[in-house]
Amino acid sequence: MDMSVFDLFKIGIGPSSSHTVGPMVAARRFLLDNAPLDDVAEVKAELYGSLALTGIGHATDKAVLLGLMGETPQDVAPTSVDQQLADAEAAGQLKLLGAHAVPFKRGTHLVFHMAESLPEHPNGMRFTLTRKDGSSISKVYYSVGGGFIREEGEEAAAAVAGVAVPYPFGTMDELLAHGVRSGLTIPQMLRANECARISDDALNAGLDKIWHVMRDCIAHGLDTPGQLPGGLNVKRRAAGLWAQASKGTPANSLPHDAMHQVSLYAMAVNEENAAGGRVVTAPTNGAAGIIPAVLRYYAEDCKPSDPVTGVRNFMLTAAAIGMLCKRNASISGAEIGCQGEVGVACAMAAAGLVAALGGSNGQIENAAEIGIEHHLGMTCDPIGGLVQIPCIERNGMGAVKAITAASLALKGDGTHFVSLDEVIETMRQTGADMQAKYKETSLGGLAIHVITVNHAAC
Repeated sequence: MDMSVFDLFKIGIGPSSSHTVGPMVAARRFLLDNAPLDDVAEVKAELYGSLALTGIGHATDKAVLLGLMGETPQDVAPTSVDQQLADAEAAGQLKLLGAHAVPFKRGTHLVFHMAESLPEHPNGMRFTLTRKDGSSISKVYYSVGGGFIREEGEEAAAAVAGVAVPYPFGTMDELLAHGVRSGLTIPQMLRANECARISDDALNAGLDKIWHVMRDCIAHGLDTPGQLPGGLNVKRRAAGLWAQASKGTPANSLPHDAMHQVSLYAMAVNEENAAGGRVVTAPTNGAAGIIPAVLRYYAEDCKPSDPVTGVRNFMLTAAAIGMLCKRNASISGAEIGCQGEVGVACAMAAAGLVAALGGSNGQIENAAEIGIEHHLGMTCDPIGGLVQIPCIERNGMGAVKAITAASLALKGDGTHFVSLDEVIETMRQTGADMQAKYKETSLGGLAIHVITVNHAAC
């Protein structure tokens, strides 16, 4: 496996890992790969497929411009974004990588090809750089989910040069077999693999930082009321519901406080994401609330004796599941629908919770399989191209499903009928069969039905 836990968990900004984080990274990489830039006369960015169809709602236009200006998802200040872009548009120019100014005009230097897709993935983009002598260079990149990007033909050109790890795996069957031979748990094997690349101290520090950002995101979301941007006038609900829950149990409440709180944690994160705030891809932005919510449930409601180690084991195990889903299917809503985002995040969280609670490798696999199985066929049909409806509530539901999956697995002995490898392959095939209008294009499903009804009512 040529991925790291820090490939699955990346600090960035909302609202989308594939439509915001990936394009920002690709734009910056294009310029860095073609430096020096002193003699550049013009840069043009063209968006295709899902990036064009839902690009405005997913802030792809903003992300591309920020990337050309040299910003990175992990370092850009979310509160500075609108002002930076307003200044650039008012001046009619972009400062490439923050230094070299070139002309900029929407429609000329940033183009949306709504009716055209590029061949290797629905999330395609082309950047063209023209120098003052008239020569130009053009490159195509694909944003393949979770903030991962790939240059056109990159996979076919050469295999990724990876570091040899003690427990290589491409399937869950292979990882389970390593466990039988070594007597190690899944988080122990993932730790050994990571420590072939970095020190144990660096791994722990990185995991702790990711958890810190996740915790802060939940806290900020639970404390921030108001309305989400984008034009749908969606009200942020997590803060109000949290305040209500904190006052005690209303007369019309059901006796499930802990689970209600979990759904609010997840919704708080995804409201932050929808507002363009700081989030962690887990494994995507659209599903970023599930793992933090279940982690907080573990740390606060499960009363662990060693929460620090438990959280680290949770994240390592969750990453293993995410790696398998990305490698053998996809984590891109534009490629296989929301089953690849919310479904995968649910599986990752369920497996992580079982590991943190000391479950066996078989129980970990069982929990992950349950998490994906009950999201098979879930479409990605965001209303207005925004990561708001149904995305925010789906995270709340996905977090609750993850805890249920973990509970079912822990009550069993690890044996089950459908294997994780089989359900991942089923997810891949289901995504391939799904019509494009249900895969993050906003051309079908809720996106069309709700907007049509609203227009008819006007």
